Amino acid sequence: MIDNKHTPKIILALMAAAVVLCLLLAGFYDSLVTILGGSAINMEYETELFDTSEIISVNIIMDEDDWNAMLKNALSEEYYACDVIVNGQRFYNVAIRPKGNTSLSSIAMDPDTDRFSLKLEFDHFVKGQTCFGLDKLILNNNFADATNMKEAVIYDMYQFLGADASLYNYASVSLNGEYRGVYLALEGVEESFMLRNYGTQDGELYKPESMGVGGSGTDGAPGDKPDMGDFDPSDMPGGAPEDRPDMGDFDPSDPPSDRGGFGGGFSMGGGGADLNYTDDDPDSYSTIWEGEITGTGSIDHGRVVTALKHISEGDDIEAYLDVDNILKYMAVHTFAVNMDSLTGKMAHNYYLYEYNGQLNLIPWDYNLSFGGMSTDSATDMINSAVDTPYQGTDFFDQLLENEEYSAIYHSYLRKLVDEYVYGGRFDEVYSRIRSQIDQLVETDPTAFYTYDEYTAAADMLYDVIRLRADSIAGQLDGTIPSTDEGQREDSSNLIDGSSIDLEMMGAFDMGMGGETPE
Repeated sequence: MIDNKHTPKIILALMAAAVVLCLLLAGFYDSLVTILGGSAINMEYETELFDTSEIISVNIIMDEDDWNAMLKNALSEEYYACDVIVNGQRFYNVAIRPKGNTSLSSIAMDPDTDRFSLKLEFDHFVKGQTCFGLDKLILNNNFADATNMKEAVIYDMYQFLGADASLYNYASVSLNGEYRGVYLALEGVEESFMLRNYGTQDGELYKPESMGVGGSGTDGAPGDKPDMGDFDPSDMPGGAPEDRPDMGDFDPSDPPSDRGGFGGGFSMGGGGADLNYTDDDPDSYSTIWEGEITGTGSIDHGRVVTALKHISEGDDIEAYLDVDNILKYMAVHTFAVNMDSLTGKMAHNYYLYEYNGQLNLIPWDYNLSFGGMSTDSATDMINSAVDTPYQGTDFFDQLLENEEYSAIYHSYLRKLVDEYVYGGRFDEVYSRIRSQIDQLVETDPTAFYTYDEYTAAADMLYDVIRLRADSIAGQLDGTIPSTDEGQREDSSNLIDGSSIDLEMMGAFDMGMGGETPE
């Protein structure tokens, strides 16, 4: 037993040791990161929520008046409180709000549906609360995707290549025990995601957004969203255009002038969201900083601008870019032909991660892939050129023009074709998803499409992915031109897509009451 007279000395000694330890940890943090490798950390939710062999159940317990108020005021993206039962386990005082960008605005202006995508923040009202270690769970509504599976397949491709990307699963979603529909559940790209992928790294995260539709498009605080005034979407069954929220110069009926993207001057890359280096002034990249997820400052912004400059010049590129992960990102993204992104001219739907001056990209939002936001013919979409895939940014040019990096990029495309599609992984994933969600879609009370439309769309998606793989194989083998210019000069060997109806798989129309552009 310790003599009481020595207790104060022992306590002081322990306190001093603790202080010294803290100072050592602070002084050698970077060394510790190196020792630990900044390595990924296994999280409980990887198996509890995202084991795709079995879908999850999500029951939202919420006062009906609060639910209706949330839907009525969806454009404000205000958080409400609810309880959530996930796979039988109840989580209390969880924050919930509608989310999205174009889909949020479209649904808010559509009198026939209130099926918003939802964001569940477990740590918003209760600090430190998680769902099996996950801080943010996204429930995507499959807007404009009659297949209900474009995003799931694409996220599976990212996992197949080992790229940094959200985990996915399907969720049977209920409200106070009443089935509301089948949604795609995604790991939110925030603190838990960074811990799982980057471990002890203290990097900075942004969600750049150059469109001002339906909020900022980021997941920032409601106060950061554009002021929508007294706009009430419930008053819009067929209101006059002047009564609708300001969409700027956007005209969904205006066809693109360039194959695969929006034209007519509709380029949304201003403010740095297109990741093009323009100058050394941080103010030139305001749309990046406005989309901050982590708290950032001028020093952090300076590192991003410096990296963009070196990347644009091809100078010591591996010091400023996580090249291997970016090449994986490029391969899947190119395969997906997603025009609602950097591939087209709308500079959004991705996350930018920076650590120690090195940039990385994290994918997001693929419901409009494979022709869901394009006026291309199916043949043009299926044969989208793999060596000129980006129309709205020069960010990837140095990689595409470098023989070594281009070869690695091609090898990842080849892996998607030979191993993922031809090798059987796609058939396995497709069959699993159909077996899991067919009945849920058939009984979905809020679905955007009928069950017959879903089955026809899902069948069509299967054919599209096989044909897309055929075209990429031909482009890699040299039998099909791999650039836009080459395909314009010689279209003789392009894969025929005349049997494909892109609109059958779902299409973008902004919910404006008009038809999707032909």
